[in-house]
Amino acid sequence: MFWRRVCSAPAWRAASQTKSRLLRDSSSLSRNSARTFILPSPGSLQAIRSQPPSRSIHNSVPRSLGAPQPRPVPLSRLTDNFLDGTSSVYIEELQRAWEADPSSVDESWDNFFRNFTGQASSAPGISGQTIQESMRLLLLVRAYQVNGHMKARLDPLNLDERQVPVDLDPGLYGFTKEDLDREFFLGVWRMSGFLSENRPVQTLRAIIDRLERAYCGTVGYEYMHISDRDKCNWLREKIETQAPRKYSAQRRTVILDRLIWGTLFENFLANKWAAAKRFGLEGCETLIPGMKELIDRAADGGVENIVIGMPHRGRLNVLANVVRKPLRHIFSEFSGGTKPPEDVEDGVYTGSGDVKYHLGTSYDRPTRGGKRIHLSLVANPSHLEAVDPVVIGKTRAKQYYSKDKERRKCMAVLLHGDGSFSGQGVVYETLHLSDLPNYTTGGTIHLVVNNQVAFTTDPKSSRSSPYCTDVAKALNAPIFHVNGDDVEAVVHVCELAADWRNTFNCDVVVDIVCYRRFGHNEIDEPSFTQPKMYQVIKNHLPAIDVYEKQLIASGTMSKEEVDSLHERAMSILNEEFINSKDYIPKTRDWLSAYWTGFKSPEQLSRIRNTGVKPDILKSVGKAITTLPSDFNAHRTVKKVYDTRAQAIESGRDLDWATAEALAFGTLLVEGNHVRLSGQDVERGTFSHRHSILHDQKTGEKYCPLDHVIINQEEEMFTVSNSSLSEFGVLGFELGYSMENPNSLVLWEAQFGDFANGAQVIFDQFLSSGEAKWLRQAGLVVLLPHGYDGQGPEHSSGRIERFLQMSSDNPFVIPEMDRSLRKQIQECNWQVVNVTTPANYFHVLRRQIHRDFRKPLIVMSPKNLLRHAKCKSDLSEFDDVEGHPDFDKQGTRFKRLIKDKHPHSDCEEGIRRLVLCSGKIYYELDEERERTSSDDVAICRVEQLCPFPYNIVQRELKRYPNAEIVWCQEEPMNMGAYSYIAPRLATAMRSLNRGTYEDIKYAGRCPSAATATGFLSQHVKEQGELIRKALQPAPIPVPV
Repeated sequence: MFWRRVCSAPAWRAASQTKSRLLRDSSSLSRNSARTFILPSPGSLQAIRSQPPSRSIHNSVPRSLGAPQPRPVPLSRLTDNFLDGTSSVYIEELQRAWEADPSSVDESWDNFFRNFTGQASSAPGISGQTIQESMRLLLLVRAYQVNGHMKARLDPLNLDERQVPVDLDPGLYGFTKEDLDREFFLGVWRMSGFLSENRPVQTLRAIIDRLERAYCGTVGYEYMHISDRDKCNWLREKIETQAPRKYSAQRRTVILDRLIWGTLFENFLANKWAAAKRFGLEGCETLIPGMKELIDRAADGGVENIVIGMPHRGRLNVLANVVRKPLRHIFSEFSGGTKPPEDVEDGVYTGSGDVKYHLGTSYDRPTRGGKRIHLSLVANPSHLEAVDPVVIGKTRAKQYYSKDKERRKCMAVLLHGDGSFSGQGVVYETLHLSDLPNYTTGGTIHLVVNNQVAFTTDPKSSRSSPYCTDVAKALNAPIFHVNGDDVEAVVHVCELAADWRNTFNCDVVVDIVCYRRFGHNEIDEPSFTQPKMYQVIKNHLPAIDVYEKQLIASGTMSKEEVDSLHERAMSILNEEFINSKDYIPKTRDWLSAYWTGFKSPEQLSRIRNTGVKPDILKSVGKAITTLPSDFNAHRTVKKVYDTRAQAIESGRDLDWATAEALAFGTLLVEGNHVRLSGQDVERGTFSHRHSILHDQKTGEKYCPLDHVIINQEEEMFTVSNSSLSEFGVLGFELGYSMENPNSLVLWEAQFGDFANGAQVIFDQFLSSGEAKWLRQAGLVVLLPHGYDGQGPEHSSGRIERFLQMSSDNPFVIPEMDRSLRKQIQECNWQVVNVTTPANYFHVLRRQIHRDFRKPLIVMSPKNLLRHAKCKSDLSEFDDVEGHPDFDKQGTRFKRLIKDKHPHSDCEEGIRRLVLCSGKIYYELDEERERTSSDDVAICRVEQLCPFPYNIVQRELKRYPNAEIVWCQEEPMNMGAYSYIAPRLATAMRSLNRGTYEDIKYAGRCPSAATATGFLSQHVKEQGELIRKALQPAPIPVPV
């Protein structure tokens, strides 16, 4: 693979011209200096510029460069694009010190500032050094700080074609070979790095050597893009002033031992299962000692929990050697995997399973410093970066439950590939969450396993930036590029990354530049597409061989000691392999303690009522509608809250937002955590929620749900507007919900169809996570849905997609007896289209009041938020059974709401039974009243998935002579029709009421777009489908 060239020839020449202009400008500032520096002719610079770019731009003997005659320039203009507009800051700081006390700076700088301000000089310059030389020297130092990484020896294969920036050539600054052993005064600076050392006078050779060692070794540092001076100074101190990495013999033995384990594990798998895909770590085995050192260092800094997310490359190695998943467990998966469902004991849920390199685990492991730390590796599909926001959300939840407000105890570590880090948009969506108040985790450590090839694609075809990590610069995150063959350098930057995160609570990136010894997987042939690279790899020594030779040659270890470490590791690997043959995994080994006692789909969970005592409802209702007396709410919002308070007091006409707030408040009273996030959720897309109010005079915020109980802890209720992201934020909330089942976590889309931006989360995690990885989640997804003439992008929540992914069998009626029913437990998720505020209240509370968790997809309303008939009485929320209302099924969520008329158990005179879901019910009911169609019954299927067979059958029995019609607003190829029809037919067949062909359809015709963009056409279509559903004549069978 070849590195991206950092600049074209024109850009290189432009940089040189800018630099020369800066140098000649600075020359004019010292016309009265004691020594005149003789520059070469201007033609020599042009000669160098005309040479083609090459890796030999920087020679051991600097070139002599010329410059035109100087001209005056203000100090504030000492800047150019290379210096990111801040080069004058150095000199300006020194100027401020001089203005306060001229004796605080060197005499040469005193002369400079006196000349600059028009004052007389007190003495000539020191040692013949001119002011322009001092400035040029400082610019050279800064050039190394900014661009030194471009000269670093990062590629272990030496295939990179990077061009060394001309800014690193001392000749550009007018220095010659004769200047190398001259002593130069650097000044006494108020900043970190070697400029701050008490060595103001050094030779040019020593300065350049120091810069080369600091910035151009096997580590390249990018940090000068960071605007925070304290952070830059902290890094300069670590990079420039600390002695070269010198690990003790004991530390080096530990590093080697960890490298041996990482290497022999891959070799062992390759020997035992040569034809198996494992996506091994060969070529980047140094990741293992680096990660382990990172974890040790983080633990020393107070971290107690680390959540890890990573793709499949190297996952098995990390599972085995970092997280400590039992080796016998991993080997058993290679030998046949976990037992299929028919071979396991009753009551044990195995799900569908997943390939071994997608699985996760958790483990409490000791650290080198004697502490213990909990590690969790989150399961991840083949969508490489999809797990990123899930890990961040899970980490944030851990911080909440451990009361880690300073974000010091819990940390996230994300591993990436080079192609995916630069190519996947969710990477930026996740990075963008890093400093948002309700999403930050106090910094994530990113480790990039940079294979220098993405599957078969070279970097020049997979990204437009020089480095795959350049996206992280948007966060002002430092980036440490390191040669993956130098294990001590990898360990060092991992230590530095841990220290950075512990110090500043900010993201940091470690880019391990390595290679992939085999293809994308072990049975792939990489030389088809990268022949040159793989010819080099074929003859390239592994990192372990290089390090062992280094330790033996230095006398740190003997060959016998090295061999002993190998023998010990191989002995354990062989022993674990033997034990793997009889190994029986425990499926819940990696579930947190919060989930103890929760039921799997194989275990019966009892059904609970979700009503609340009337006095608690009144108390919570008062809390959520009361504002401080000195709070200046917006006039319209104040009216909304007054109306809610009146509804609570009277017990009549509670609207959707009030019901939601009551659900949240009563769950808070019961001790549950509630979190709602999404775009504009604080107010609500449709200005209905107003959960956070803004004082119209002071701008201060007030959230009534923060004051439901006395001394309510911070964040117990969280409502937060998110960034304009679906994939990242939904993934975050999913991860958050997975940590603790005793929390109601909701994500609301701005409009329902915006959820398709997060389709990977729905497909790979939410709908299938329990089946693949045995991980339950109770996340609630609110998708505004409804056809009201807003066009194809704001009408549909694409309910058909969620129903199509549902796992219930359309041709088998499950056990429906209340005492034995496990229908919801056995289905992968729930999809509802609720039509009353009370039912919405109960479906939210149902998420918490049961012994298992399932995702809940809610097609939430838009115009029903203020619909005159979409109201509920407070009695429908309470726990008093048999309240005087139209449906006496009890105080829980109603999967189906029967016709509003008081029909008996058998109504032979009803000619048609219309089944529908969502807001279309209110339009059907209005048309029925207008046309006096009393011989039509309308039932609302509130829970679409899993299908409520028993209640639908009850209604089929109630209307034995009725024509069965499914009515929906959506086109026939969308909406719930395709899901409902086969299940409704199954229910009908069981009662001898007909077959699939007897189900009539009233709705829009099939369409490519979800809805028309013409309001008049919408009104026409809506009227036609409503009239068809209620027409006197029989409805023809759809064809």
